[in-house]
Amino acid sequence: MCGRYASSRQPDELAEEFEIDELRLQEPLTESYNVAPTDDVYAVLERPPREDDASSERQLRSVRWGLVPSWAKDVKIGNRMINARMETVAEKPAYRRAFAKRRCLLPADGYFEWYATDAVDAKGKPRKQPYFITPKDGGVLAMAGLYELWPDPTKDEDDPGRWLWSCTVITTEAEDSLGRIHDRMPLMVERERWDEWLDPTRPGDLELLTPAAPGRLEAYPVSTLVSNVRNDGRELIEPLPLEEAWG
Repeated sequence: MCGRYASSRQPDELAEEFEIDELRLQEPLTESYNVAPTDDVYAVLERPPREDDASSERQLRSVRWGLVPSWAKDVKIGNRMINARMETVAEKPAYRRAFAKRRCLLPADGYFEWYATDAVDAKGKPRKQPYFITPKDGGVLAMAGLYELWPDPTKDEDDPGRWLWSCTVITTEAEDSLGRIHDRMPLMVERERWDEWLDPTRPGDLELLTPAAPGRLEAYPVSTLVSNVRNDGRELIEPLPLEEAWG
């Protein structure tokens, strides 16, 4: 799964990288090196044309991580819908409508996974060593995602804050070099496939999604400080000397 990631790029950087037409942000998000479920995150998406002769508009928005389907009775359902499995995303009721026409890209510097080591703690449980997984070239990671709009029943229909925008990360089996750390990983969308993936007038196509090519990502141990969501800062993604890692 993908349960934490880092996102430090500013809106203007993302606008250039993803060729954004419009920034739909009330204010920029604070850079975070410990993005956690229910946090607001950046999403690149395209809204359907409003007129027959118009084209889709590519937007950068802030959305809540943890997808809340439009039919949900309680927003808390999103707390357990931070990931959608590629194997079932096109069929599951919670995701299939979003997969059909509300797809997005979730920009990240990289993501974290925890590896159960042979070392044990005072209670006899395996110690888990966090790893940061990031593009070797330092580029942005365009994670495949879905987004939804949920109408808050406690707010008036004309209330501009009535609609909650939320998202989920699509995951797949990890490729061999990363599978030793965790058996799942986020799916990536290659740059040449961004247009097709984001186009709301096209049906969802699983063939547009691929695991990162072997060797494209690197993984290295980082401080266990990342295990606490209250910790945030660039030190969370600094490589940990191997002699300090649990192995």
